Amino acid sequence: MEAAFVGAGTTVDKGENARLSSFVGAIAIADLVKTTLGPKGMDKILQRISEHDQSISVTNDGATILKSVNIDNAAAKVLVDIAKVQDDEVGDGTTSVAVLCGELLREAEDLINQRIHPQTIAEGWRLARKAARDALDASTRDNSADDAKFREDLLTIARTTLSSKLLTYDKDYFANLAVEAVMRLRGSNNLDHIQVLKKAGGHLRDSYLEEGFLLDKKIGVGQPKRIENAKILLANTSLDTDKIKIYGSRVRVDSLNKVAEIEEAEKQRMRQKCDKIMSHGCNVFINRQLIYNLPESIFTENGIMAIEHADFDGIERLAAVTGGEVVSTFDRPDLVTMGECDIIEEVMIGEDKVIRLGGCKSGEACSIVLRGASSHVLDEAERSLHDALCILTATVKDPRIICGGGCTEVLMAQAIDRQVEATPGKKALAMASFARALRQLPAIVADNGGYDSAELVTQLRAAHAAGKNTHGLDMYNGTIGDMLELGVAEAYKSKLCVLLSASEAAEMILRVDDIIKCAPRARQEGY
Repeated sequence: MEAAFVGAGTTVDKGENARLSSFVGAIAIADLVKTTLGPKGMDKILQRISEHDQSISVTNDGATILKSVNIDNAAAKVLVDIAKVQDDEVGDGTTSVAVLCGELLREAEDLINQRIHPQTIAEGWRLARKAARDALDASTRDNSADDAKFREDLLTIARTTLSSKLLTYDKDYFANLAVEAVMRLRGSNNLDHIQVLKKAGGHLRDSYLEEGFLLDKKIGVGQPKRIENAKILLANTSLDTDKIKIYGSRVRVDSLNKVAEIEEAEKQRMRQKCDKIMSHGCNVFINRQLIYNLPESIFTENGIMAIEHADFDGIERLAAVTGGEVVSTFDRPDLVTMGECDIIEEVMIGEDKVIRLGGCKSGEACSIVLRGASSHVLDEAERSLHDALCILTATVKDPRIICGGGCTEVLMAQAIDRQVEATPGKKALAMASFARALRQLPAIVADNGGYDSAELVTQLRAAHAAGKNTHGLDMYNGTIGDMLELGVAEAYKSKLCVLLSASEAAEMILRVDDIIKCAPRARQEGY
């Protein structure tokens, strides 16, 4: 029927075919990252096959894996998007949200095969989601009023987050680093003030927190290597030779003397620009672009430290940290806010020299220096640490925490099961399927550890039925245990985002009955 009115190159999948295509694509993506879930999850090697880029990365971060996969299936792209949003919003739980969405769709497929309408399933899921959220809210605890207890909570969350990452064997050390860095932010939660610097060499354990800000750049030749009470002018301006910059222009002269005069005029223009910069009263000049030999020698003669090519991220972060503004013109020194710090000096990290800015105007600034055996290890360590920093800043905003280890999933499933008994109609079947999908998460975590998931999840359900609401999986001993005693905790915001995002995305995919693929409009002749 559609062939009568759709253009050439447009295809329409209808009804069962469209739904089956959506389910298969989304479930396949969930299965792709399923084995990375939990503290015993496996890693994936991502290898680029571009002609110019053959690099690899080794990771078990769900968002990183999904971002790097080229996908043609529309429903699978929805899963990739929710993982990206989870990564941006909270930082952790990217694998969980994709896996839960996949398990919900797996359950929905069985219900649709029983001839239950998708709208009925969606209605039941909404009731189940409300019951699960109420149970999740009731299980939270908040120690933000007590600084010592809240710090311990943050350490517990950081350790739990790092348990499933590369840094798991040094998780106590790195959890302490992450908490120290986040506590320095004093509630501002601006992660730009925390710089992560990767330096190959040494062991992961050699990583450390440096108070102040580290800039991986070089100081100009012959300039002071240490300045106290620095007045920093941050700029984004060209300091190459001031040439005639008009495309296709040519200057015709009739003698070498006139060439020398033109060169001298160019140098004079550059001297005037440098004089304007020095009129600001700065003793440190940091430029985003290159600084050529002539301006560098002028700054050297005047005892000014000049640092070139501080890339865009670096200069923006420096502006935030030192309290200065990035300027491009220098005619009005009275309108320019300069950055300040107590000391700028050159320090050694391994065999490399970097510039350290200590005592910055923004006291929250700090740098985490990561050491490691190779670039792949450092990249994965940075991703792991970034997840921990993100989840800690989210916890500082919303200090409620919950038990980890599959405890809350079983708790939410139990609350839904209780409501199923009092719910008439086919909606109850959809609610029961939601509970089964939630219980699949601890089962997958147990499977990834090589344990008997059926045995452990049934033990966990029995413990919760007996009123032991803080029990979860002890993945190091292959048993169940009290999560409060084992120190396994997660941020409430992370788990809430997983629950809401996964169920909403699954509901959206479930409601699809047509997939229309449109070819791009062909370009007409003559345009």
